[in-house]
Amino acid sequence: MYYLKMFGISLILTLVIELPAAFLLGVRKKQDLLIVFLVNVLTNPAAVFLCFCARSYLKEGYIFAELFVEVLVVVTEGLIYRGFSVKGKRIRQPFLLSFILNAASYLIGVVINLIQ
Repeated sequence: MYYLKMFGISLILTLVIELPAAFLLGVRKKQDLLIVFLVNVLTNPAAVFLCFCARSYLKEGYIFAELFVEVLVVVTEGLIYRGFSVKGKRIRQPFLLSFILNAASYLIGVVINLIQ
């Protein structure tokens, strides 16, 4: 039950943060917002699992592992966004979009965890 809650809350919070942020950054077409949604459904559980493992086994240096995972997520999502952008007409600057969305959700997640 703990893991289901951990993965579920993380994914829901990520979607609640990243979808409106993508909209504010100019991603307005339903198909493009669907891509943002699906990309997060694909990458978020893997990132949460890897970060959970890092916190469990690395104790001291987990932050470096988390940052490495976040870089992998940004690159992966950027590649997917670029793949769905036909000549830059759909999602402009896919890697910048990925970076901004992930930075926002990561930082808000850190703040939420500090408050708890």
